[in-house]
Amino acid sequence: MENLVKKVIGAYAAAFIMLGLMFFVPAGTIYYWQAWIYLILMFFVAGAISIYLFRHDKAVIERRMRLKEKEEPQKKIIKIGSVFYLILFIVPGLDFRYGWSQVPFEVIVLADAIFLFGYYLFFLTLKENPYAARTIEVEKDQRVVTTGPYAIVRHPMYSAVLLIMFITPLCLGSYWGMLATIPMFPLIVFRILNEEKVLAENLPGYREYLKKTGYRLIPGIW
Repeated sequence: MENLVKKVIGAYAAAFIMLGLMFFVPAGTIYYWQAWIYLILMFFVAGAISIYLFRHDKAVIERRMRLKEKEEPQKKIIKIGSVFYLILFIVPGLDFRYGWSQVPFEVIVLADAIFLFGYYLFFLTLKENPYAARTIEVEKDQRVVTTGPYAIVRHPMYSAVLLIMFITPLCLGSYWGMLATIPMFPLIVFRILNEEKVLAENLPGYREYLKKTGYRLIPGIW
């Protein structure tokens, strides 16, 4: 337990430092208020979710701490995706520095609200599915989850991640940063298709779930 707490705190600290560098160095100043609001919201919500999981289901945190992907297609997707994640976080700072975008305050506030909703969906997914790990794998005694957000779409975790990712540039006051989100959509699609293949082959009952729940990411669309 103590070791897990140290790992989580260490991961949060490293993430805070890395994000801070990606925001404030390109911006050329620490007076980038949109980035400060974003960081505060992100780590407050992430911390609250972690506290909840520590109290109710520590196994979820342990699974989320696993970063080594086993599936080769997933490794390639993660490598490509990491490049666009860097662009996604660096461009808004440059945008702030050189004044490329003029995002109204009201739009930024609305974007922050949508960002929080995305994390709420993320939390509901973790709460409903204790096997929602970062890596694609099937564990012993794992069961198919069909309740909560999983009754609406097959991959609510990715729905939440896409929403958070897409709205992030607006939270940071940048229109240009949204261009970096475009390549992330096909990458998520490829990741989902490979994940469904792995789960259908290795998780009992998943093929039936695929037939029952028709939409993968967005109800009524795909």
